Amino acid sequence: MSTSVSSTSRSGNAFRGLATRAVAVIGAIVGIATTGCQVDVGGQTLPSAYYLQDDIQYFPAGPEFKLSKEAAAQKAYKKETAERNAGYQP
Repeated sequence: MSTSVSSTSRSGNAFRGLATRAVAVIGAIVGIATTGCQVDVGGQTLPSAYYLQDDIQYFPAGPEFKLSKEAAAQKAYKKETAERNAGYQP
């Protein structure tokens, strides 16, 4: 009789372990399926699963040439040095 009790308790423990693993796997699958994330693959940013529900962000168009201030500063510097050198008599 002790053999039948021990075999029953072993199968009960095995069933509990299997049930725990099954619940953990199902929980992991549900967690992965319901989580939206943004991914960077090969330098390309892929959208999240909820990109259609995201709010729209507006960024106004900037200047075509991004370095306009730097170009203006260089032009002013060249003009200033040309004027300074024009007045210089060696």
